[in-house]
Formats: sequence, C-alpha cells, structure tokens
Amino acid sequence: MTGKITIIGAGEVGATVAYACMIRDVCRHIALHDIQKTKVESQCLDLNHGLQFVPMATIEGSDDIGICAGSDVIVITAGAKQKPGQTRMDLAGANAAICKTIVPQIVKAAPDAILLVVTNPVDVITYVTLKLSGLSKERVLGSGTVLDSSRFRFLIAKRLKVAVQNVHAYIAGEHGDSEIPLWSTASIANIPLHQWAVMHHGKLSVMDRTEIFQDVKTAASQIIQGKGATNYAIGLATARILEALLNDENRILPVSSLLSDYYGIRGVCLSVPCIVNRSGVEQALAIPLNPNEEAGLKNSAEAIQAAIKSLGF
Repeated sequence: MTGKITIIGAGEVGATVAYACMIRDVCRHIALHDIQKTKVESQCLDLNHGLQFVPMATIEGSDDIGICAGSDVIVITAGAKQKPGQTRMDLAGANAAICKTIVPQIVKAAPDAILLVVTNPVDVITYVTLKLSGLSKERVLGSGTVLDSSRFRFLIAKRLKVAVQNVHAYIAGEHGDSEIPLWSTASIANIPLHQWAVMHHGKLSVMDRTEIFQDVKTAASQIIQGKGATNYAIGLATARILEALLNDENRILPVSSLLSDYYGIRGVCLSVPCIVNRSGVEQALAIPLNPNEEAGLKNSAEAIQAAIKSLGF
C-alpha cells in the first residue's frame, strides 16, 4: 500500500485517524501537522512505538506545514473542539478562521493533494475549504454523514438482531441537527426495511424508527458528555474514506461535497451517496427520495447555506 497522507491537527481525532490508518494499512507514509510542536512530536513517538505490531509505515510529525509536501490526501481535523451543550454549528466562526490561515498554506505545500475535511461543522468547513483552496469540487470533500450512517446502521442492526454489515441505509444532508434518515431506500439483504418482518428478528415500528433516528442525532452529544470527545468511530470512518480515495475503489459513501443540481439543490456542500475514487468525488448519485425526504434535504441545504452566508462566503 503506497501513498502519503498528512493529517492537519494532532488532537484526539487527528491522532486516532493516524492510528486507524496504521492498523488498516491504508498507506505507507503518514504525516501529522500541528502548531503545537511538543504535542505532534509526542503523538508520533507514541504511534511509532507500535510499528512492530502493524504493517510497516513511516510516521512523522512537525509544526512546519512543509511536511504536507508530496501528500496524496490531506485530512483536515484542526479546529475548536465541540463542548457539552454546543452544536457543531457553534464552531463555524472559529474553525472557518483557522481555515483562512491553514488552507492556502496547505495548497501551496501540496498543490496536487485531495483535501478531506473532518473539522466541524463539516459541511460548512468543506465549502469554506473549497473556496479558499481554489481546487476543483471533485478534490475537496468532507467526511459528511459517513459516521452518522454507520451509527444509523448499527442501531437498526441492533434492534433487528442482524449483522450491521448487512444493513444498507443512509443518513443524508447536514452532519448535524438538520440531517435526515433515508428510510424509504433502507434495506437488509435486499429486503426493503418497511417490508422486513422476520421471525425472531422482529420489525421496526414507527416508535422504533423515531427512537433510532433520535439516537443517531444525539450520539455525539452523549459521547462528548461522557468522555469529552468522539474519536474512535470518526477515526475509522475517515480511514475508510481514505482507502476509497487511495485505492481508487469507486466506493459509494455519503461524503459531503459541492452539489450543482441535486433535486434543485446547488451551491452548497452536504452529504448524499457519492462515488469516491482516486480523483476524489466523482459524482453524487440521484437516489430515489420520497416527498418528505426531498423536503428534508432541501431544509438541510438551507440551514447550511445560512451558516455559510453568516461567515461571508
């Protein structure tokens, strides 16, 4: 597995992305950048001490942005951390300001890299990064609702006592309060979820659906309340997106990208299932939506657009 990724921000999320990439053998060169020299060097030392137990890789860190040079993909995790009681949108101003400083430096150091944004609010920051970078829309994407969709599938699988890998269901829109569940196209083993009624495995009631979606929306808050940050699942989700990019997989993932005419939505970054490969985001798939889902997606787009405008973009 060749290639180089650089992770901007060596906090809990950035370090966990690096750790997940090491274990999954995502690439052979992992670099971390952070403005705190001691922190980034300590994270790299800790990761390097585990090299004996994973596929061979070069892991290095620096407070010099030049470490990005030669990267195939740059993962942006730097930013203010969500605190208990805060929404992701509350972080928009502070994290957009960080992007204004760091994005031009990144593009100068690694002009050919794809930019993968994880910093919240991810849809807003993906749009800001796209505009600041001057790159094509294919080469800037956000982690979007890849994690939300994983939480969604886990909760469905748990209720119906099936393996999460056999559940196919997406959360779309904002990675945040206005996101929507795509129940109409959800399925298990090619059986539409609304038709699922298997002995000993039950079926989902309206109440079940309401509770599952509520748990998806409040998952991050629950975790932040309990341990201060979400890092493991987003680390694994980001590693999965990186595999799709570096291995040219043409994998379908609900990443955040700029939509040009998606059910009438344009000029905003949000998540819908997209084909992801070595070029970045190839295209968004026009999956069937019922009228409620379409309305929900448009409402989500409006919420993100309002936040973008409030930042002057």
